[in-house]
Amino acid sequence: MFVRTIAAVIAMFAALLMGASVASAAPAKYTHAQATAQLSAAGISWTSSGGCSDRNRPNCTSFEQINQTTIAGAKTFKRASGCALTITGGTETGHASGTYSHWNGYKVDYRLSSCVTNYITGTFTSIGGNKWKSAAGNIYYRESNHWDVTYHSAG
Repeated sequence: MFVRTIAAVIAMFAALLMGASVASAAPAKYTHAQATAQLSAAGISWTSSGGCSDRNRPNCTSFEQINQTTIAGAKTFKRASGCALTITGGTETGHASGTYSHWNGYKVDYRLSSCVTNYITGTFTSIGGNKWKSAAGNIYYRESNHWDVTYHSAG
């Protein structure tokens, strides 16, 4: 058994050295109900311009299929900043596409507030174009009426 384990590890490293990639696991996801329970427990609110949570309607705010890391990141931000935090966008349709998109569970939108803005701009590193990057690698992008946040980690 030990010899097979070592052989598998050696084969994996050999494949990496030859330029092959090792598949990574898909991010763990929450249902809308699981995500809202986590947010409520952390004192984070959310709002929907349409008063709904249907992922397939752009005027709703949905957390269906949101990454667990994204919810953990919002909770970390809330704790660290001490700001009141309101999410205005989740995984619903209507946002830009891409790998690290709202639809794929990596992003949320935060309502603008002076507390949130001052924390982001005073704590994180400006990377140009109204974007700031946290030490954990998360990106905070100031759009006209909200913060668009991409969570790569829970930090």
